Amino acid sequence: MCNHRVMKWQLAELNIARLRSPLEEPATLQFVKALDEINALADDSPGFVGRLQTGDGNATAIKAFDDELVITNMSVWESVRALGNYAYRSGHVAFRRRKREWFDSYGSVHLVLWWVPAGARPTVDEALERLASLEADGPSATAFTFRSPVAPPGRADTRVET
Repeated sequence: MCNHRVMKWQLAELNIARLRSPLEEPATLQFVKALDEINALADDSPGFVGRLQTGDGNATAIKAFDDELVITNMSVWESVRALGNYAYRSGHVAFRRRKREWFDSYGSVHLVLWWVPAGARPTVDEALERLASLEADGPSATAFTFRSPVAPPGRADTRVET
């Protein structure tokens, strides 16, 4: 039996994006060259726990969709605040500002957050289920966003600092 009051939780995130051009095309070359730098920034960020990656050091070879241009990024963090600091208050911001150069719009839902027990590593299938839940049902304790954060299970204070 799981006692949510004593269990520690970590934040999982999945974001997906549709490239404008294949990874090997010149139009995407600057994005590919920046991957090592941006991943190293995440790896060194306070609150970073781990990320989905292959032997290449990134996740671009993992194909979770039939569309070869759709890439995934999945990571685990100690808190919503830690992920938010990396995504919106670090060197990652300069990278995000250039997203329109490399990516097309990807529908309404492309980012999902959810809580996992500390030490657990979510699978891509689990992440896609969370994304589908968010798209079908909106934000909930199962799947949420930065705009609608949810506290970890069992926490009496439901406010989430971002």
